[in-house]
Amino acid sequence: MPVIVNGVELNDADLEQELPQHQQADNPMRAAVTALVLRRVLLDEAGRQGLDAADEEAAIGELLAREATAPEADEAACRRHYQMHPERFMAGELVEADHILFQVTPGVNLDMLRGHATMVLEALLADPSRFAEVAREQSNCPSAAVGGSLGQLGRGDTVPEFERALFALPAGGLLPQLLQTRHGLHILRVTRRIEGRLLPYEHVAGQIAAALTAMSRDTAWRQYIKLLVGRARIEGIDLDDGEPERVYSAGPA
Repeated sequence: MPVIVNGVELNDADLEQELPQHQQADNPMRAAVTALVLRRVLLDEAGRQGLDAADEEAAIGELLAREATAPEADEAACRRHYQMHPERFMAGELVEADHILFQVTPGVNLDMLRGHATMVLEALLADPSRFAEVAREQSNCPSAAVGGSLGQLGRGDTVPEFERALFALPAGGLLPQLLQTRHGLHILRVTRRIEGRLLPYEHVAGQIAAALTAMSRDTAWRQYIKLLVGRARIEGIDLDDGEPERVYSAGPA
């Protein structure tokens, strides 16, 4: 069934262009369609408000800046965040890690890939000593040539979803479940940790303020987009399951 937004059917060519950006999603096709629906809803509203949609990105940006404003983080909020999350403001903190990557590529059957990766993980949980051997055989990362070794990693060296899991693992720890990132499915272990030191608040205050302000902005965007979706006439897809928030969790694409 075609997807229609405010009387206009989504274009197959646009969908083909959008799809590669959502290969890490559980359902890439649905995520791509959702992103296009939300984009169409935003552009329709921009047009309704008389904004020039010749440059779609600029039109969406102007609409959100006008209609979905959010307050900047104040000093009290920044200090509270610093005190509640000291692990985020460590200097010199390093881990040595290995991984096995099962890459998600266009056209891959994600369920079959996940099933295979799960069996590999279960075997390694039973016998971790085979990690390097299995990495050489299975991993789609160049690190396979060195048994999956990623060397020493600091915060900011990897994508956020990988970093969160990486720095939560103890030395010698093998993550007991698959880790999914934008690159694919990973089996992850940490072989060594080097503890760091906490940076003074004054050194990171600007960084914290920028991050909290961005979070406040993103929340305002999601709430505004949800309001627009509720007003729009959408056929062929049900967006009442929270998917718009997942797709637009970092702002419009």
